[in-house]
Amino acid sequence: MEKQKVVVIGGGFAGLQFINNLDADKYSVLLLDKVNYHQFQPLFYQVATSQLEPSNISFPLRYVLRNKKDVKIRLAEVLSISTENKLVHTDAGVFNYDILVISTGCKTNFFGNKNIEQHALTLKSTYEAITIQNQMLESFEMLFTAEDSVKEELLNLVIVGGGPTGVELAGAFSELKKDVLPKDYPNLDLSRFTVHLIEGSANTLNSMSATAKNASEDYLKAMGVNVILNTFVKDYDGHIATLSNGDFIKTRNLIWAAGVTGNLFEGIPVDNILRGRVKVNRMNQSLFDAAVYVVGDLAYMETPLFPSGHPQVANVAINQAKNLAKNLNKSTYKEFEYKDLGSMATVGKHKAVVDLSFVNFKGYFAWFIWMFLHLMLILSVRNKIIILINWSWNYFTKNTALRLLFTNRG
Repeated sequence: MEKQKVVVIGGGFAGLQFINNLDADKYSVLLLDKVNYHQFQPLFYQVATSQLEPSNISFPLRYVLRNKKDVKIRLAEVLSISTENKLVHTDAGVFNYDILVISTGCKTNFFGNKNIEQHALTLKSTYEAITIQNQMLESFEMLFTAEDSVKEELLNLVIVGGGPTGVELAGAFSELKKDVLPKDYPNLDLSRFTVHLIEGSANTLNSMSATAKNASEDYLKAMGVNVILNTFVKDYDGHIATLSNGDFIKTRNLIWAAGVTGNLFEGIPVDNILRGRVKVNRMNQSLFDAAVYVVGDLAYMETPLFPSGHPQVANVAINQAKNLAKNLNKSTYKEFEYKDLGSMATVGKHKAVVDLSFVNFKGYFAWFIWMFLHLMLILSVRNKIIILINWSWNYFTKNTALRLLFTNRG
């Protein structure tokens, strides 16, 4: 029997899990992605703050899928799909399919503010993490020769969004200020370097428990972070951030972590998109074409436990992908439901929060649990070991020695 051709768009958590669980005797797979590696998004902030090297959290797709002989990989950006002809149009050519699986995830949502989009830093890829690292290191170097007016801009780091990404970034930069920068720059007065965390709601980690909300805010304030709540950034021109409360912050470094929206492309009907996600049924099948499936962050699925859609986290993506692969393998249709095991975030050394279905806790044990579970999600044994060594070295020395500034001057 001739194998059905499955095209998978996106090599993230959902895409790789789907491919790894799909029956190779029934299906051949073509994986399309803009980059040739899988990116471990939960640890982007550690690359941005010079704690890990980019290669530690990036995994070549051809290596990850080296044992999948019927899987082809093409480096391509998808431009549109044509469901009538079952074609995917990309910048590398046109590809046909029998079954299409879209797992392109999300990108940063600027809520229509073009100025912020043009000038802000973002953290949705390994490349963007490297960009933040470079720009922050360059800012510290510029302090030696900058005019006083420019120094004020360089000494303010603004992080917009008090979710896990914003909280983890703010905590990491605060620890960098305390433990590392005085050693690297003994001739600079970096006491004026201030990390500002701006959140539009009344709490940091607003989607988590009261324990997590209160603990994260207390941790950040104790670490010297200027936490500004119930406030939005209305505008940013690359030099001044304008806040909704009427205040202004002079800064050359503003990181936008305030929201996400789906990575969409032409061919997906507008009436099948809700809040930046594609509506699907309980089997992750799109509502506009029976041969098109959507998994992961991009999928909007209403279930009894999640009537407003599932949280956009790795575990949802992984389990949706596994369920879809099993359904296609057996030609059965088991409905998907996600059992939420909890959520977590880290603020700094010995400072983390964990919400489980039966208990909420914080502190050292929460920090250890956070590290262990994230280490287990890393794809390769080699990278697990390297990351563990880096974390251990940083724990005891408070110095990762990874602060390399890569520019085109060399």
